[in-house]
Amino acid sequence: MSFLKGKYALLLTVVLLLQGAVYYAAASRRELTPNVAPLAAFPSTLGDWRMTAEYPLTADTQQVLRADDTLNRDYVNLSVAKKASLWIAYYKTQRYGQTPHSPKACLPGAGWEPIENTTIPIVVPGWPEPIVANKYVVASGDDSKVVAIYWYQSHNRVIASEYAARFWLVLDSMRYRRSDTSLVRAMVSVQNDDVDSATRTTISFIQAFFPALLRQLPN
Repeated sequence: MSFLKGKYALLLTVVLLLQGAVYYAAASRRELTPNVAPLAAFPSTLGDWRMTAEYPLTADTQQVLRADDTLNRDYVNLSVAKKASLWIAYYKTQRYGQTPHSPKACLPGAGWEPIENTTIPIVVPGWPEPIVANKYVVASGDDSKVVAIYWYQSHNRVIASEYAARFWLVLDSMRYRRSDTSLVRAMVSVQNDDVDSATRTTISFIQAFFPALLRQLPN
């Protein structure tokens, strides 16, 4: 019962109640969905980074994610001999239960054990101030570690917190009749147990693709 008195539980309860009220009130209103170019058109060259592989989703995975469009690619930077992966899931509406799946749920479900969970600021081109994103370090066994940096992006916002994403979903549904959003995740494998080096590589990759992301996703 002590959990029910916590500020986070109270905040989540308020957000869910507001979300339910807004969806009920908006059920008879036509939702506006922006025109978005297919993610397949996302550049294969991003500065010094070049796409090396693309992985279409299986039908089973797509049925679980329920995203309207996805991108799942590997890139390599030959100048520094670094590799990175990029995942984007775009949802044109969340009105009917389609919502991004948090990596905090998906990665442990795939057998990865979380060892670090924090947020970090990242200076990116084309943005007036550093974005704040989630840094999630996971391990599989004794040798395999991965740095994942991810965020939610919609309406010229970069949001780290799932709670904040729900809050803005409610406001945008009321003000703009829109509930579109995207989950963006960059991942780099940790070499020689050097998490800091993998983090720097992930940030460098994000800085390379962020301008193209701004052009791709709706404002």
